[in-house]
Amino acid sequence: MRQDSDSMPHDPSKMSVWTGYFDSKLSRSAGRRVPKEASVPNPSLEAVAWAAKAVGISKMKRDTDASHPSRPHLGEGRLVLSSQDALSATSSESKEGVMQSIGLRLHSQTKEAKEQEGKQQARGPSKGDRQRRAQRKSFKQKGGQRRKKFGR
Repeated sequence: MRQDSDSMPHDPSKMSVWTGYFDSKLSRSAGRRVPKEASVPNPSLEAVAWAAKAVGISKMKRDTDASHPSRPHLGEGRLVLSSQDALSATSSESKEGVMQSIGLRLHSQTKEAKEQEGKQQARGPSKGDRQRRAQRKSFKQKGGQRRKKFGR
């Protein structure tokens, strides 16, 4: 039997959580394991680790170089969690429950960040922020002149 460098021997005390499990751009058959309401587009390993920590999971190890066996070209990374810690922190009975609680936290955090970014953009640059204010272009027409079309 061939042993890959990415794979680790099965250890029931540990649970692997891949970032692709939370990718809303993937279908269930392509590898997403949580519902759309608990997934985000292109999740990063840091975001998944943050969500796991926010759920209450403290014993985890980031494996940034790992690739999922069915998606070796992506190099997505994984979290290796302590099974006992993850199950007790999320008060669930299975890996699916752990992933769903991590996914829901990840989804809500991403949604909040997007709303904050939208508010920041809607407000525009602050009064003293010359660099960002300089990027704003004014498209005011000169008074009384018609806008010329190309070559006319």
